[in-house]
Amino acid sequence: MSKNPVVWFEIYADDLKRARTFYESVLGVKLEEMRSPDADLEMLTFPMTQNGEGAGGALARMKGFKAGGSGTLVYFRCEDCAKEASRVAPAGGRVHKGKTSIGQYGFMALAVDTEGNIFGLHSQK
Repeated sequence: MSKNPVVWFEIYADDLKRARTFYESVLGVKLEEMRSPDADLEMLTFPMTQNGEGAGGALARMKGFKAGGSGTLVYFRCEDCAKEASRVAPAGGRVHKGKTSIGQYGFMALAVDTEGNIFGLHSQK
């Protein structure tokens, strides 16, 4: 396979309004409601395109799924991950690991959102 196979992710939240405010504040993006035919599923999507650039994803709340797991780690692309990391605490989360070099692959930071989910920030500078 020549393309990245990741096409979708979901970050579970117990409080979608709080999680939306957090991610919109930290990443500087606008999340949009995604209508679902399943009454037990609510989703707010991150900006995405249909041309295969990057992976689409959403904040989600579903009956029977709790937030706060750490089995999957999603990284968000940034210009400079230190900038987005500096927005984490004011938005109600906490930085787990500040901007760190990963050699030729750029830099990363790890943070915990308002729902207890850990996520990554990645940049080339």
